[in-house]
Amino acid sequence: MPSRIYLDHNATTRPWPEVIEAVAYHLQHSYANPGSRHAEGRQARKVLESSRESIASILGAQPDEVIFTSGGTEASNLALFGAALSMAPGTIALTAGEHPATIEACKSLKPSGWELSFLPVDREGRLVAEGVGSLFPSGSSSPRSVRIATVILAHNETGVIQDLRPLATTCREHGAFCHIDAVQAVGKIEVNFAELGATSLAFGAHKFHGPRGIGGLLLKKGATLAPFEFGGHQESGRRPGTEMVALAAGMAKALELWHRERRERTARLSELRDRLEAGLFDRCPWAVVNGSREHRLPNTLNIAFPGLDGEAILVNLDLEGIACSLGSTCASGSAEPAPALVAMGAPPEVYKASVRFTVGLENTLEEMDDAAERIGRVIARLRG
Repeated sequence: MPSRIYLDHNATTRPWPEVIEAVAYHLQHSYANPGSRHAEGRQARKVLESSRESIASILGAQPDEVIFTSGGTEASNLALFGAALSMAPGTIALTAGEHPATIEACKSLKPSGWELSFLPVDREGRLVAEGVGSLFPSGSSSPRSVRIATVILAHNETGVIQDLRPLATTCREHGAFCHIDAVQAVGKIEVNFAELGATSLAFGAHKFHGPRGIGGLLLKKGATLAPFEFGGHQESGRRPGTEMVALAAGMAKALELWHRERRERTARLSELRDRLEAGLFDRCPWAVVNGSREHRLPNTLNIAFPGLDGEAILVNLDLEGIACSLGSTCASGSAEPAPALVAMGAPPEVYKASVRFTVGLENTLEEMDDAAERIGRVIARLRG
């Protein structure tokens, strides 16, 4: 059996040893309820707030703008449902390629009177400027006007990175709630909440070598979220439930490690991705890269082998020891084509044959050469 090569780091990453040590330490030593008023509780609270301050500092936010959640999915749900419940129904603007955590949440609001309006993207998956500009027609005061906009910052399938500052500025000028799904961005590229100017931003620790089961929502000071979960008064009353101190400390540690090494990590990941891409084009010069090659995550390669079936490629690569995916793991099992690729105008022979390879810091250049050889062998066999 060939050795396994893991190329699915946008699905999840292995926690760093330092992260595991931090979680284990605080499970043992900071086990008390941070809401308790005794010495043990105060110690747990100190660790929780120290983690909050560290995360806020790295992400360009204020500590009281950080809300701990169970992950990116809950963070986006918290923002979207909380915003929708705090205002009269109107229109939600989003792209067709949003993560299931976003698009399914938005669809579930339609029976309550909300309408969805899909923003256009170009062939590289980037927002079309005219689409953003048309969100709020001059002089419009329609009750169906856009009240919430939500867009993914770095796409989980294509790796395409958006410039969302114009969208956030437009929303702010018209009093609309602007949510950013930054789950694939935080811990991979620079993200500054204050500079983006959005109302809220979601992130999840396991995407950047942190523990699973913890994430966060950045919520601009003064923004209103109506509660849709009830219990205690944790997280300033926005997210009830006893805070998981050890996981928060682990997430802070993972983000601190990224921040300290971010330039070296970006260069390393880009080198690995480009090595794999070059190796695949050497063997399959007719392949097609989906999305922008300039504006994308340093670790992400979404590539199509036109004329083949993506499911068949995936199964055969697994047998060859290559772990990869067709796109969002949260949408795996769906027979529908990737909405992001369809929105980009990709033809069926491309979107049906697309595979996502996402490299990580534990990969090596030798693995990229080996992977390109195995993938090329599989593609040649499937082409007959």
